[in-house]
Amino acid sequence: MNYIFTLAFIKKNDEVLMMNRYNQPWKGMWNGVGGKRLSTDESPQDCIIREIFEETEIEINKDQLVDKGIVTWNSEPNVYKQGMHLFLVELPNDFEYQTPKMTSEGILQWKKLDWINDKENLGVSYNIPYFIEHVVKDKRRFHYHCTFKGNNLLDVEVFEL
Repeated sequence: MNYIFTLAFIKKNDEVLMMNRYNQPWKGMWNGVGGKRLSTDESPQDCIIREIFEETEIEINKDQLVDKGIVTWNSEPNVYKQGMHLFLVELPNDFEYQTPKMTSEGILQWKKLDWINDKENLGVSYNIPYFIEHVVKDKRRFHYHCTFKGNNLLDVEVFEL
């Protein structure tokens, strides 16, 4: 399935580049980098490469992208399925990118994986601690299905693809 949204986690060493978003969705929360495909002609890979550059000014190519699967969700009261393509980009350990960095979309900052992965960290988008470990450490692809009621995350189911 080709979903309209994309999300990437950019990793170097034991840190991931996260964005504290200025706008919805996930306003005021730390999340990966990503966005919406411009059209059905734009592939998810082309979209995430464009979004990474627009949001971070980091240039990557398709060889640096690792397809990590999909994230889907059912939201109440809307009760419709949505989803996004999930990617990992691993940068060289000596890659220089100074943070914090203010952008038009939010604040970028390198965060330690343990900090992101803490389910009691209320500043991270609620579902990310349920899949970030797989994304950065597991070679397999997964489908993460998140069930929300309003802004409350009720469940995350994980299926290997």
